[in-house]
Amino acid sequence: MEPAAVLLAVNGTLMRGLELNQNLLAVGAQFEREAVTAPCYRLWSIGDRHPAMQRVASGGAAIALEVWRVSAAGLLQILQQEPPGLCVGKIQLADGEIVLGVLGEAHCCAGACEITQWGGWRRYVAQRDQSGVEALAGG
Repeated sequence: MEPAAVLLAVNGTLMRGLELNQNLLAVGAQFEREAVTAPCYRLWSIGDRHPAMQRVASGGAAIALEVWRVSAAGLLQILQQEPPGLCVGKIQLADGEIVLGVLGEAHCCAGACEITQWGGWRRYVAQRDQSGVEALAGG
């Protein structure tokens, strides 16, 4: 890995094929691999526009995500484009590796729809599109 590059875990609309992936591509980020977190995270849908993930002491699950290699300058550009309530912190992957990743601040998750049971944003969106938001909220 280049000295000025970091690994960044993304768990929502920055992933390949989703609406904001072009933000990663525009800064020259390179897809490394699909991964899952250690089973100590929960995931919420924020206004049904993007997810927010938080590390928890109990009741967590493994969340699907992608790991990208991005330059330090590119990371700064990505962070400036993230909506309020999302931030970068350390994320533990299932294999024990610690990488930087997009997390949700507590205030943006309060009152949001928890989607941890779907194991990731991509699965949640697929179920939502198939079943409808009302069906997901009820079960």
